[in-house]
Amino acid sequence: MIISEKKKLERHTFRKLRDEISLNQRENVEKNVKLYLDSFFNEYKNIGYIAIYWPLKNEVDIRSLKKKFSLALPRCKDKKELLFYPWDEKPLTKDSEGILSPNNTSPLSYLQISMIFVPCLSVDKNLTRLGYGGGYFDKLRRDNDWSDVPCIGVLTSNCVSTIPLTRAEWDIPLSGYITEKEIFV
Repeated sequence: MIISEKKKLERHTFRKLRDEISLNQRENVEKNVKLYLDSFFNEYKNIGYIAIYWPLKNEVDIRSLKKKFSLALPRCKDKKELLFYPWDEKPLTKDSEGILSPNNTSPLSYLQISMIFVPCLSVDKNLTRLGYGGGYFDKLRRDNDWSDVPCIGVLTSNCVSTIPLTRAEWDIPLSGYITEKEIFV
């Protein structure tokens, strides 16, 4: 079986598992993300933007971080390009993938982003992430400048794979992940 077929099966399996999670589980993941950020901020005083995502169906919603932190949201452009923009008070518009995002004139550079939180359908103990297959985050992180920005997966514990996920040569491991049961960073 080729890699794309294996990943398609994994996506189907973990999408079903993710859809079974309770609101309480998702809220507890969000609490652990906040705990991690609080400890990070206590250690490092000069923090830039925290890049998050606009949640899609049943993904953990961490947008409440906006109350306490300066956040950036991604905007997908043509050619699988992902750029981050400050999430300010201006209305959000849909990007090339139909996801709400800022449409500001100047994207943030890797120097302005302290860490990136990404949604995961699954992740394994080797930190291989299973996403939707668009390749946006992997393409961004292949850039040497962006590769040093910590990239942390956000998901519930039932979607952490106990066996290694299928990994293609272009898949870049995460820096860690956070669930309602553990902060593995």
